[in-house]
Amino acid sequence: MNFKDLEKLYLEKKQQFGTEAYKHISELLEEAKEIHKADWQNNKTPKGDHEQSWRAFKGKNLERLVQYIITDEVEKMGLKVVNGNRLERSTKLSKELSQVKRNLAIDYGKFGLHLPDVDVVIYNPRNCKVLAVISIKVTLRERIAQTGYWKLKLLQDKLTKHIKVFFITPDEDGVLTSKKPAKKGRAIVEVDLDGSYVLTKDKIEESNKVKLFEHFIDDLKQLLKNEAYDND
Repeated sequence: MNFKDLEKLYLEKKQQFGTEAYKHISELLEEAKEIHKADWQNNKTPKGDHEQSWRAFKGKNLERLVQYIITDEVEKMGLKVVNGNRLERSTKLSKELSQVKRNLAIDYGKFGLHLPDVDVVIYNPRNCKVLAVISIKVTLRERIAQTGYWKLKLLQDKLTKHIKVFFITPDEDGVLTSKKPAKKGRAIVEVDLDGSYVLTKDKIEESNKVKLFEHFIDDLKQLLKNEAYDND
């Protein structure tokens, strides 16, 4: 199984559920798991097990799927999307992406410039200014505290303090479900991040910082509008 198979499953959900296809991401992943298991049984890894192989595939390809889902709408706004790993690892970046990388880097003084660990970067191609970064994980426990750390580091430099830090997740552990009493992950989102968007059909107690995924593009449009206003 590869990402194209996952993309096909999503397009089937989109045909079935339209704009609410995002609510069925966890269901899609369960379907994908069965296909992945059948493939794995035909090509078993030495001393490995399917759960381990599936977790690696699931995490990596959820990031790619969310990037795939948002890219068209983001580009309609005149913005661009780039994978964080590409900025981190590629040794042959274009001039544009090299500038984006510089504009996102955190200064650790004598220890050099380093990029935050994020999955997706949204930037303005006209000036290479980074507007937002996104961490995408199946559950909050995988990286929510680390994402909060990167937000605090970005805030410390006048060149990066404007960058919004978002988290997108199916929240399969239900950490974001309730505002009060808040679980630790919800508290981190509410206090330290700029927002989290949930890929679920379950009911969640929404706030200014925790919303269903359907609000992401509208919030990004508002962010772009505010950015244009600030630059006037």
